[in-house]
Amino acid sequence: MNMFLHELKAYKKFTAIWIITLVGLVVLFLSMFPTISREAEEFKRIMQGFPESIRLALGLSVENIGSILGYYSYIFLYISLFGAIQAMIIGVSILSKEVRQKTADFLLTKPVTRSQIVTAKLLAALSSLVITNIAYLGAATVMASLVETKEYSTRLFLLLSMTLFFLQLIFLALGMIVSVLVPKIKSVLSISLGIVFAFFILGALISTTRDHALRYLTPFKYFDFAYIIQHSSYESSFIAAAIGFIAIAITASYIIYSKRDIHAV
Repeated sequence: MNMFLHELKAYKKFTAIWIITLVGLVVLFLSMFPTISREAEEFKRIMQGFPESIRLALGLSVENIGSILGYYSYIFLYISLFGAIQAMIIGVSILSKEVRQKTADFLLTKPVTRSQIVTAKLLAALSSLVITNIAYLGAATVMASLVETKEYSTRLFLLLSMTLFFLQLIFLALGMIVSVLVPKIKSVLSISLGIVFAFFILGALISTTRDHALRYLTPFKYFDFAYIIQHSSYESSFIAAAIGFIAIAITASYIIYSKRDIHAV
């Protein structure tokens, strides 16, 4: 419990910064919706002038841009990018920071097992993401109700919004496995940004191919907003893939961390 509270306290400022960032983004983007909605037809004509491959890469559905759910689906692509960065940074840092800060040998002399250390750090990371998503979801819901005067499905809006948390869980697990596989991580930010942007760009390229199977290669394509809006649910095959990856990555992190050599200062 002491380790968990210590880790949670250490993430307090980090969590606050990302809450402000994500809430600020959704407030900024949704505040533009009334203007986009009024000029929807003109906006559609402009967007139709772009090549289809560009529209697909940008995640832009021209037909639905005038509705709150269609517009939200578009802007959420970029909100999820920032959310993925947050989760990746936490995932990479939770098991590597002791080595970087040269406190690993001190921590491991305590009467706790390595599994307990990983569990405490993982729970603190999850708590940080949960708090972030609660704040984000509250801000997004309030903003949507303020800018949209027409009736829309709150359930669909919540389903779309909750994909942020699921995406973050994938990148948290990915960050953890990277942190135990790479012996010495000098810069958490650079490696986190590099991996997240690589998957984001890969997702944009896959969008232009319309190849369903290739979507499994990047977490950014696990949640098809058009499918969610049409079926009011997630695609079960991609949910299963996400759960499988998270379970394997976290289990492997436990096993590798419990057996790896931790160099003393």
